[in-house]
Amino acid sequence: MKISTKGRYALRMLTDLAEHSGEGYIALKDIAARQDISKKYLEQIVILLHGSGLLKASRGPNGGYQLAKAPSECTVADILRQTEGSLAPIACLEDDPPGCERAAECQTLPVWQGLYKHITDYLEGITLQDILDHTAQNAPLNFVI
Repeated sequence: MKISTKGRYALRMLTDLAEHSGEGYIALKDIAARQDISKKYLEQIVILLHGSGLLKASRGPNGGYQLAKAPSECTVADILRQTEGSLAPIACLEDDPPGCERAAECQTLPVWQGLYKHITDYLEGITLQDILDHTAQNAPLNFVI
């Protein structure tokens, strides 16, 4: 699985919103400037995140964006699912049960299922608050499953 720029930038954008959560709605131009990401690119990411329950928007002179829930409730997995579509390392695992006609006889399926479980468990175990806490402590983000 390869995480796209949209996934990486969405995580940076939402981490920025978490860091500035006490400041009300944050203008996209401010996030873009702090994160050194094009405002136009962030506008595309906002479209992916807006209906997800992760992001709230407000229009007007004091408008902008803020997290829809506490940073401790927003997992990296939630964010990446919105931008990447799936965390599955292979296409046949995107459905449950696996949508491959060979699933019943596939000798390698358990390998991919195990990888998928590790990816999911790892990313579900990291919240935006965890990222902020590790940044504040100047410690590397080192989670173990």
